[in-house]
Amino acid sequence: MRRIMRILMIIVCCMLTCNIVANAGNDKPIAVNALPVKIQTLLSDHFGNQKGMLATIESAVARKSYDVVLNNGTKLEFDKKGNLTEIDCKQGTVPDKLIPQHIRNYLKDNYAEHPVRKIEINRNEYEVELANGLDLTFNKHFRLIDID
Repeated sequence: MRRIMRILMIIVCCMLTCNIVANAGNDKPIAVNALPVKIQTLLSDHFGNQKGMLATIESAVARKSYDVVLNNGTKLEFDKKGNLTEIDCKQGTVPDKLIPQHIRNYLKDNYAEHPVRKIEINRNEYEVELANGLDLTFNKHFRLIDID
């Protein structure tokens, strides 16, 4: 009986693993106007002069996210609720209003001559990449915790 249970558990684990692997990285293109309203509003408010060239929805096992690429090469990522999680500006700079005020003040005081090219927003930290290649990491209280 134990042997049968062990075999059944192995089979179930294999099936779950195969299902997870099969569903990983499922990017599906969608129309920019099919994005959630929150994302469309952010795009029009901060990138109104740029056109959305590609929008995709990625469905993973436990999460869903949206990616948008603008015609100037800027890439934006959003979580399933439409909250911004990353901006990567290849040609331009991250709009000031999308950078938290405390971080913006720190950058103005210490790195005014270096614009922000990329920002990643995680649960507990913000990673900011400047045009000079410097990476600054701030905690959730907007205190600098690392420079790379």
